[in-house]
Order: sequence, then structure tokens, then C-alpha cells
Amino acid sequence: MNLELTQEQNLIIAMVRRFVREEIVPLELNLDPDADELASEDQARLIEKTKAMGLYGLDIPPEYGGPEIDLVTRTLIAVEMAQHRAGLYAPCYGTFGGAGLAQLFEATDAQKERYLYPTLRGEKRGFFGLSEPSGGSDPARAIQTKAVRDGNDWIINGSKLWISGADRADFGLVFARTSPDKGRGGVTCFIVDTDNPGFHVRRIVHTLRSAHYATELHFEDMRISNDNILGEVNKGFAIANDRLTRQRIPYAAGCIGVAIKAQEMALDYVPQRETFGAPLATRQSIQWMLVDNDIDIKQSLWITLEAASKASQGLGFRKEAAMAKLVATEAGGRVVDRCMQMFGGLGVAKDLPFERWYREMRIRRIGEGPSEVQRHVIARELLGASLR
Repeated sequence: MNLELTQEQNLIIAMVRRFVREEIVPLELNLDPDADELASEDQARLIEKTKAMGLYGLDIPPEYGGPEIDLVTRTLIAVEMAQHRAGLYAPCYGTFGGAGLAQLFEATDAQKERYLYPTLRGEKRGFFGLSEPSGGSDPARAIQTKAVRDGNDWIINGSKLWISGADRADFGLVFARTSPDKGRGGVTCFIVDTDNPGFHVRRIVHTLRSAHYATELHFEDMRISNDNILGEVNKGFAIANDRLTRQRIPYAAGCIGVAIKAQEMALDYVPQRETFGAPLATRQSIQWMLVDNDIDIKQSLWITLEAASKASQGLGFRKEAAMAKLVATEAGGRVVDRCMQMFGGLGVAKDLPFERWYREMRIRRIGEGPSEVQRHVIARELLGASLR
């Protein structure tokens, strides 16, 4: 992997960095510390700016109107986009757009007309419904939601848990077991409208994040047309697994971006703050914290860029993506924790973003597969069939 950035990459990164610092950060001064949305007029204005920059819809394939930017560059952009208070949960508050549910790019033409294109236009919202109350770390085996064929329809019964945004969505991808005896090979993905009879948001699940919550869903004799199957019957887990693997790269990038910003703030602060007649920067304990931060950031960044590079070349990247997610989420948490310590009382005050980053970084060690699962994925790739 070439670690030297091209002139074009440097220009794009500088443009995004300037956008974050000049457009996003000033707006946050007047927002609630846990806000996850901008005022509608600010949102619209900034979306027009990202479109003018040629960077709107970064994750949308060019054939659907997105910019033609490689995955390594998109990863570097994701690092920059996270460098503000809400950067872990709502990078740039969605002003760079997104692909929504990327699985829909593999949908049928009719499904694209009904779900994909309205999502890309911002007219519909979707959710990803995989995890269940029975367990989220091993979804292929934990899925107990069942879909039974009834003529040209399927009847779905069951529950989902830890589902983000389902209460505000128009539709979602729901994974249900269609062949009980086939394990991973017995799961099918259904596109489900939230106004479908039998679809219920059972409750809101509040989490460590003040701005973020999840939902618990319940399906009671929910009838879904066979035309609403995404992909093939019993091939749904491959759709979910591909999404989970690819999502680990931008997930890691966001943690790196926040760590970089926290370190930058600390480097600005410790030479100015004096204790017992000398700047904090002269204290060896502080110097070592800053050194450990720099090591954590660089290790995380290079591992994440390696995963992005392999993925962009069409090479296997499952192990690298798991490593990126594992290392970046754990290292990012350490960096934020050290920076909070350097800032003392200010570090835990809502005047600064550290306390929000601290809470959200803790969730990152669980979301998209906890650290223990990532270690299992890596071990399985190293040891091969003996752990499968």
C-alpha cells in the first residue's frame, strides 16, 4: 500500500477539513451538546455546499449519481468528517449525504423504484433489522424471527432489538429465518414497510448516548409479498455479513477522527495550562500521554487504510476490517480518556466535547460487533477451518 497521498487526495482532505472547521464547528456553539441534527435551513444550505464541492453522496456508486471517489480517499474523508462534537454519531450532520441502505443497490428494478431512489433523494428513510433479543453478536444463529410461506406471501413473526431509527423509518430490511435447519443458510432478507399491519415499534431503548436511542420491534402475523425479498430465499445472511464487514471501515475511521481532534485540543492546551509554576507540557506524565495518543492514532489509521486499500482492490479484507474496528474503537477510547484527564474538570464538563466522545466511544466497542467478536473473526481468519 502506498502511504503517500496524491495531490488530489490532499486537496480533497483540505477542503473537507475547512468545511468542518468553518461550517460545522461554529454551528455547534449554539446547539445542545447532545444534538444530532441541524436546523433545517442550515442543513439545506450546507447540503448545497457539499454538492458544489462535488462530495455529496460519497457512498453512492457513480452510476447512481455519486462522486467517483475510491474507498481509501472516502476513508480519509470519514476521518475528517468526524472531527467535531457530534462527529461519532452524526458526522457533519448528514450534510454529505449517504447511500442509505447500500444493500438496495442489489435490489430488483421494481424494488429500486420503490425504495432505493426515494432514499437517495431523501424522500424515504430505512432501517437495518438484524439483531434480536436472543443475541446480536452471533446473528446467524441467534435469529429466531420466522417467516413462513403462504402462497405468494410470507408471514413473519418475531422481534428485533437494538435497531436504530426504526421509529422514524418508512421501511426496513428485516432478516428472518425461512429454513430452521440450515443455520446461516436459512436466513432471508425482506423489505418491510413500517405501515404494514403487524409491524410494531414495541419500545424506545435509551442508551449511554443522550442523543442516540435504539428501538425494539415486534412482528405479529406480518404479511410480506414474495416480491419484497431482497436477493434470494435463504441467502439473506450473505447480504447482512457483507454490510457488517464493509461498515467496519468507516466505523473505525470515525473513531480515528475524534481521536485526532482530541489530541489536537490537548496539544493546544497543555503548553498554556500551568500547575505549580510550570506548564503541563513540561510534566513527563503528560508527555507520555501525548506520545501514547500519537501511537494509538497512527496504528489505527494505517490498519484502517490497509483494510480500505484491500477492499478497493477487490481483495479479501475481512481480517483487516475486523482489526480496524477493534483497534480504532479501543485506541480511540484510550485517547479520549487521556485527553479528559489532561483537561481535568474541563474534560468532564459539557463545555467541551470530551464527555460526549467518551460516552459514544464506549458504545463503539460494542456496536457493529463487540471487540471480542472481532478477535474471534481475526482468529478464525488466522487459523482457518479449525475455528469455523
